[in-house]
Amino acid sequence: MDVDRGSRPLRKENLSSPSAGAPKLGARFQEALAFASELHETQLRKGTETPYISHLLSVAALVLEDGGDEEEAIAALLHDAVEDQGGMKTLERIRARFGDRVAAIVEGCSDSLSTPRPPWRERKESYIEHVKTASPSVLRVSAADKLHNARSILTDYRRHGDAIWSRFKGGKDGTLWSYGELGKAFREAGGSPLADEFALVVDELTKEVGR
Repeated sequence: MDVDRGSRPLRKENLSSPSAGAPKLGARFQEALAFASELHETQLRKGTETPYISHLLSVAALVLEDGGDEEEAIAALLHDAVEDQGGMKTLERIRARFGDRVAAIVEGCSDSLSTPRPPWRERKESYIEHVKTASPSVLRVSAADKLHNARSILTDYRRHGDAIWSRFKGGKDGTLWSYGELGKAFREAGGSPLADEFALVVDELTKEVGR
């Protein structure tokens, strides 16, 4: 059998070894994925038949692609659990299973922990102010969350037009207002590639809507 002596042999370790500094996802991430699937099992994305877990997976992917660590990725999977699936009791379950740091990130990504929840505008104004002084980990997960939401809204607007705004408590004007103010808050907090892309998507959405 002839061998091309000029070619360089493949080194197996280069095909299987993780990149230097890459976050390692272990059993805790797998547990968080199962827990998120359990919590959101019957939940759908607003106005769609898309399982809600698709959003959580997308946010976790954005966090990891931005250089986030395992605990930030776990928080990304669970970032809506408190708001949507049980409030403070769920937060304490997260703390018991995944530790104080994950719980703090999830709490920092929640716009309300009280029941009943405050009015929509009040919650959004409070969260926008909170973002300005949030920790880097909260900012990373929050920006990933808002970026994926903005992308989804833009895609759905292109498919369905103004009919999509009935899904949102703030309607068209409120949603665009809150996303615009969040973009400013992320910049005030120091900015990031995720926050920059979020602002670009919101600008594009606003132009297409013609507001």
